[in-house]
Amino acid sequence: MPDKLHKTKGIVLRTVKYGETSIIVTVFTELFGVQAYLVNGVRTSSKKGPGKANLFQPSVILDLVVYHNELKQLNRIKEFRWDYLYQHILSDVRKNAVALFMVELLTKCLKQPESNPDLFHFVEDAFLHLDESSDAVTANLPLFFSLHLTHFFGFRIDDNYSKKNLFLDMQEGCFVHEQPRHPDFLEEKQAAVTSRLLKVMRPGELADIPLHHDSRRDLLVAYQTYYALHIHDFGTMRTLPVLREILS
Repeated sequence: MPDKLHKTKGIVLRTVKYGETSIIVTVFTELFGVQAYLVNGVRTSSKKGPGKANLFQPSVILDLVVYHNELKQLNRIKEFRWDYLYQHILSDVRKNAVALFMVELLTKCLKQPESNPDLFHFVEDAFLHLDESSDAVTANLPLFFSLHLTHFFGFRIDDNYSKKNLFLDMQEGCFVHEQPRHPDFLEEKQAAVTSRLLKVMRPGELADIPLHHDSRRDLLVAYQTYYALHIHDFGTMRTLPVLREILS
């Protein structure tokens, strides 16, 4: 089967050096889902300027022309350029920490190289909002992203919170009226905030949810537990301790 050329947008997830001048880059593409590509010569500098490896930093959104062959584990990129040039994510410490958290969480969820345009557009939109967001939105965006990403992988929390259903049972993924007999639950304020975050449709609305940094940190740990309960071999997130520190 010959390799075919395709145009697609892609969000960079991970880059690894390969040889003297090349990289292997993992990209979440709009057309093919998560894919690995070999990109030659981008780590070399010339009289025309530095190499182009900086275009492959995690979270960057690219316009790509790629060779695609479903039988290959590693394909090649023919052409690449910025699709959107971030103004803040790559230079602002707080925004970059949030972006790297989002990249790691997405990477842990993407198990198969399947096309999922709706998921791609959700993630792309989240990064675009992060780049332009206020401090208040930036601080709450990891919580929003963590909760709403679950929808695309089949374990979204059922927002049936009420004055009767005050506990969030994280094993069942819904709010219940009695305290569960296992330790994986949220109560009172944390459950109420989670319900409120689930109702947010656009990231800009996050500015209306004032939270103390301790509350955010506790919720991030709780949501990590929720993912670990529903995704096999999820483990722990390397970016979470950094994010919790920066958002404090």
